[in-house]
Amino acid sequence: MGVTRGVVVIVDLYAPSKQVAMAFVADGFDVVRVQSTAEVPQFYLGSFDADEWADNIVHTGDLAETAAAVAKHEPVAVLAGGELGVELADRLSETLGLPTNGTAHSVARRDKFVQIETIKAAGLRGARQTLVTAEAALADWHRSLGGRVVVKPLRSAANDGVSVCDTPDESVAAYRRILAATTIFSEANTAAVVQEYLVGGEYVVNTVSCRGRHRATDLWKYSKMSVNGVRDRITGGHLVPADSPLRQQLVDYACAVLDALGIQFGPAHLEIMMTADGPCLVEVGARICGANKAYYANLAANESQLEWTVDAYAHPERFLATCDRPYVVERHVAISWPTSPRPGTLRSYPLLDDVRALESFNNLELYIEPGSSVPQTVDDSTKSMAIGLAHPVEEVVNRDFNTVCYLDGPGFYDIAE
Repeated sequence: MGVTRGVVVIVDLYAPSKQVAMAFVADGFDVVRVQSTAEVPQFYLGSFDADEWADNIVHTGDLAETAAAVAKHEPVAVLAGGELGVELADRLSETLGLPTNGTAHSVARRDKFVQIETIKAAGLRGARQTLVTAEAALADWHRSLGGRVVVKPLRSAANDGVSVCDTPDESVAAYRRILAATTIFSEANTAAVVQEYLVGGEYVVNTVSCRGRHRATDLWKYSKMSVNGVRDRITGGHLVPADSPLRQQLVDYACAVLDALGIQFGPAHLEIMMTADGPCLVEVGARICGANKAYYANLAANESQLEWTVDAYAHPERFLATCDRPYVVERHVAISWPTSPRPGTLRSYPLLDDVRALESFNNLELYIEPGSSVPQTVDDSTKSMAIGLAHPVEEVVNRDFNTVCYLDGPGFYDIAE
C-alpha cells in the first residue's frame, strides 16, 4: 500500500456522500467510515460497502470509545457524510481538537424547528412556525395563522413526510401521518413542525466553509408543479448564472445563515425561498448536496463542493486565498426529474430516444430500470430518473427543459398494472 497524505473520517458515509470520499481519496487520503447508528437505516441498506474504506467504526453510544477508535487513525478531519451524521461529527471533531463546527449549535443544524428559531434570534428572516406535540394545538395555530401551512418532521430529509395543508383538518391528518411513520433515517417521529407557507421562487445555495470564510459553489432555482396529489413537487433545477441579479442577495443571506448556525467548516446545502420580502430560509443541511449536483456544477463552472471541501480541510491556505475569486459559468445547466404517474412494473421508457436527441442533452441517470417496480413519484425518494442538460446558450437549455416537461406524462412510461 502506498504512502498517503493522511486520514479523513466521514460519519455516515453512504452512497449519497461517496463522491466526497472519493475526492479525498483522489487527493491522496485514506478514508475511515464511522457509522453513527448501530443498525444501518433501511433507506441506505445495500447502498454502501464498509470494506471499501480503510476502517469502519460503528458508534454504539459511547463517545469516548468511538473517539478513541477514531484517534488511532490520527485523522486530519472528521466531517458528516449526511444529515444523520452531523451531530456525531461535531462531537468527534470537537473532542479530538480538529477543525470543527462545534457542538453549541449542533441541534440547530439538525432540528428544523430549532434551526429557524436560531436564525431568527440572529436577526434573519425566518418563517413563522410552531413546534407541534398535540393535535388541538396544531389546529388552533393553523386557524390563528390562516391560509396555507407546511407540516414536516423535525429531523428527516428528501422531502420525507412534508405536506402542504390548506385547512386545520389537513394539518392534523399530516401530523398523524408523521407520528405513524419513521424518518428516512429509521428514527421515530415524536413531534413535528408547522410553518407558514412561503410564496416565491425556491433556490438552492451550495457552500463550503473554512475557518468561517464561505464559498458559494453553485446556485440552483427549482422548477415545480402540482402533480400526483402533491403540491409543489420539485421537477427540476436550473443553475443560476453568475450575472443573475438575485445571486448576490441569495449568497449574502446564505452566508449570514451559516454564521448564525455556527457553520465554520465543510459543505452545506441551503434551500431558500425568495419571497416578496426577500430571502427566507426553508432549511439547511450541514453536508454535501445530493442529486449529483457536483457533477453538473463542475460541468457549468469548473468548480463544485467536492474540490472546495477537500481544500477546506486539507489545503486551508489555498481555500482562503481563492474563495473570493469571481464565479464564472461556461455552460448553462439544468436537471429534470420526471414524474412517474402511477405505480406498477416498468416495461420501458418509450420516449428516451427523443430525450437523447435534444441539442443540450448531456446525461441520463436511471434510478428505476425497466423490469423493476416503479413507484408513483411523490417526493425525492421516488424519482425514476434524472436528465441532465448543458449548453453554452441558456435559451437552448430552457427550450429543451420545456420539451422534457412536455414529453413527461403517462406516455413517457410503459407501466404494467
